[in-house]
Amino acid sequence: MNRLNIALVVGLVAVGIYLSTLSSESVGSMKASFMSLLSPFLRTGTAMQQNIGSFGQRLKTLDELDVENTRLKIENRVLRTENSLMRETQAENQRLRLALDFRARSSHKLVAARIISRDSSTWWSTIRINRGFEDGVEADQPVVTDGGLVGKTTTVSKNEAIVVLVTDESCRIGAKIEGTREQGIVTGLRIQENTSEGMLQMNFLSKNAEITSGMDVLTAGVAHGSFPPGILIGKVREFHRRALDGQAFVEPAMDLSIIEDVFVLVGKK
Repeated sequence: MNRLNIALVVGLVAVGIYLSTLSSESVGSMKASFMSLLSPFLRTGTAMQQNIGSFGQRLKTLDELDVENTRLKIENRVLRTENSLMRETQAENQRLRLALDFRARSSHKLVAARIISRDSSTWWSTIRINRGFEDGVEADQPVVTDGGLVGKTTTVSKNEAIVVLVTDESCRIGAKIEGTREQGIVTGLRIQENTSEGMLQMNFLSKNAEITSGMDVLTAGVAHGSFPPGILIGKVREFHRRALDGQAFVEPAMDLSIIEDVFVLVGKK
C-alpha cells in the first residue's frame, strides 16, 4: 500500500472517530450546512425538470388541439352537407305542395310528368317528359306548371313525349294582353349568339295600343287552338310601335331552364 492510500485511510478513520465524539445536535448542524451548500444545485435541477415537464405538456396540448381542429372541420363539412340536403328537401316539398294545390284547383284534367332530358343544342327548344299515350297524352296538348305555360306536346310515344317550349320559334300561341282588348300571336325569339335567355315576341297588336311594361300576357283560347284561355304566358317587358302595327317583347312566366316537373292538360275534369 503506497503512502497516499495509507494517508487516506488514516484520514477517514480520524474523521470517523471525530464524528463519533460529536453530539447529535452537532451532526444535525453539519447536515444542514451541507444541504445549504447543495440547495442551489438541487433547485436548479428541480426547475429544469419542471420546465422539461411543462414543455412536454405543451407539446401534448398542441397535438390534442390539432386533433380537435381536424374533428371540428369534419363535423362542419358534415353539418353543411346535411343543411344543404335539408334545404333541398324543404324546397322539394314546397314545390310538390304547390303542384298538388294547382292540380286540385285546375278545371282541367292534369297528368303529372317529369322532365327527363332537354334539347342538347339549346335550353329553349324542346324537352322530353316521362309520359306518353299510355298515360292519356296526345300531340298538341298544353304543358303547364303552376307558374304558367311551358309549351305543347309534339311527338308522343308509349311512355314519353317531346314538348316544344313556348320560347321556340315554331311554337305559335294565340294570346291577349290582360286588361286590354289587344290580341296577337306569341312566338319565341331567335336566340342570339352568346345569349342564354329565352324571350318571346307578340306581333299583330294595334299600333296605338296602350300597353305598358308588366302587363300579363295570357292565352286567348282561339277556336280549334291547342291552348285553353287564361293560361299565363308571361309579362310585357317592352312595347314598340311600328309602321303598321305594334310589337311587344314578353318575358316568359318562369325560367324554363330550371323547371323539373310539369303537367299535361289532357282534357276537362
